[in-house]
Amino acid sequence: MTTVNFKGQPVKTIGKLPEVGSKAPDFTLVAQDLSEINLGSFGSKKKIINIVPSLDTGVCATSAKKFQEAVRREPDAVLISVSMDLPFAQSRFCKSESVDQKQVLSCFRSTFPKDYGVQLIEGPLKGLCSRAVVVLDHDNKVIYVQQVPEITQEPDYDSVMKSITK
Repeated sequence: MTTVNFKGQPVKTIGKLPEVGSKAPDFTLVAQDLSEINLGSFGSKKKIINIVPSLDTGVCATSAKKFQEAVRREPDAVLISVSMDLPFAQSRFCKSESVDQKQVLSCFRSTFPKDYGVQLIEGPLKGLCSRAVVVLDHDNKVIYVQQVPEITQEPDYDSVMKSITK
């Protein structure tokens, strides 16, 4: 278990993020057209997995947009934003915020939150994902992880982007 904070109050996750150097757990997530997407769908590009509780919050929306902008400058990388939001809500978000729909996926019927150790198991956001970032290399080996200690805060974008350019 990992302890993070939500508005200053400690809450626990179901586990820990994958370890740097380990092979990333495969996943099946749901796209906005309700098709299933797995880790292999992204080929041999580096991957930034931006994990958020819900795109319906300002901080989550900001991180999706900031990472999208940063990844545009990295042709060898792809952004995957993951939330528990239903695909229909994600579609509305992407249209209203001009976010690439291919980069936003739902884990609403997936073991992803447990497999990646981010499912909150207590507190008001119980069942949602904590805010975290996992970066994978071309072979889906974990090269960087960041568990954001306060859910209401943004991740350290610079550290994430530095990890992708190594």
